[in-house]
Amino acid sequence: MSRIACVFPGQGSQYSGMGRRMAEAYALAQEVFERADAVLGFPLSRLCFEGDEEELKRTENTQPAILTTSVACYRVLEQAGVRPDFVAGHSLGEYTALVAAGALAFEDALPLVRRRGQYMQEAVPLGQGAMAAILGASVEIVEQICREAAEGQVCAPANFNSPQQIVIAGHKEAVERAAALARERGARRAVLLPVSAPFHCALMHPAEERLAEDLARVAFADPNIPLVNNVGAEIVTTGEAARQGLRRQVSRPVRWEESVRRLLAEGVTTFIEVGPGRVLSGLIRQIDRSARTFVVEDPESLEETLKELGA
Repeated sequence: MSRIACVFPGQGSQYSGMGRRMAEAYALAQEVFERADAVLGFPLSRLCFEGDEEELKRTENTQPAILTTSVACYRVLEQAGVRPDFVAGHSLGEYTALVAAGALAFEDALPLVRRRGQYMQEAVPLGQGAMAAILGASVEIVEQICREAAEGQVCAPANFNSPQQIVIAGHKEAVERAAALARERGARRAVLLPVSAPFHCALMHPAEERLAEDLARVAFADPNIPLVNNVGAEIVTTGEAARQGLRRQVSRPVRWEESVRRLLAEGVTTFIEVGPGRVLSGLIRQIDRSARTFVVEDPESLEETLKELGA
């Protein structure tokens, strides 16, 4: 039987104007943005709809902005009668997935991801960390390159995104050495990413410890839709497992390719990327070209998706 998974994007998918047209077209989406403004105590909606790109790129703003836009899009999709069999999210997107699955209240998720962004930014002084995308190199080669480049510093895979793309993170000098080694050893590309911190590596341990205290104070329910999590590509069906997954993912790699393959093994053939951008759809097609992918980020993409699904 064909199954559907809704997947939710993480940091890097943001853009000025995201969610605006969905909020203009659907009162339910507008309500989500209004709730976010009230919870956070500042006009996040304005930042999403018309904000300066640089302001939007600040991690503590990016994370609640993407979460809110994705939840707004999901609520409209849900109202149209689409209920996925599974949910998953890339890094930050796992919070959205848990909101969609009823495991985490939106009002609790908002301050959590804002503080998560602050903690991750503060864990490493600006300019001391870096991330790089390695394209066209195997897992084994990337892991070996990271070991050689470390030279006593941190350098490790951070995102196993697809067979063609692995992102590494760590100390800036070590990541630069690893990128140079990757080019020497036949990688198609090795490019430093414009990020403000080295996410999903051991340098994030201080952020993980701080976030763990916040997570412990928040109520998690058992999800009413199974989640495949980042840190182990495991099916999560309890609130406590969801909480621990969010804690552990801060300093450990995102296993996105494994997560997608787990969903495929569970019978998922249709993936709906809900929220800003189309990054995850591209990665999913790299993982399995037979998978059907759709996007819901504005009224037109919603209507197209509903039409194709026959909803």
